Amino acid sequence: MNAAARKLPTSGYALEVDGRLKAEFTTRDGAKAGAEELKMRFPMLRVKIYDAQTMTREEISLPRV
Repeated sequence: MNAAARKLPTSGYALEVDGRLKAEFTTRDGAKAGAEELKMRFPMLRVKIYDAQTMTREEISLPRV
């Protein structure tokens, strides 16, 4: 059984977790908050924010204390 591949959004932002798109957001702040919360709960995951306007990805790392 194959999982359906999600297409990259044409607007807004998306969370990419271990190379797979998981959630979409309308604002960068919402996407960043979601990504940081996920990264804090599961630090072993590779979490990135995809920006549809610039077609770039930003990797999220754990905040330094």
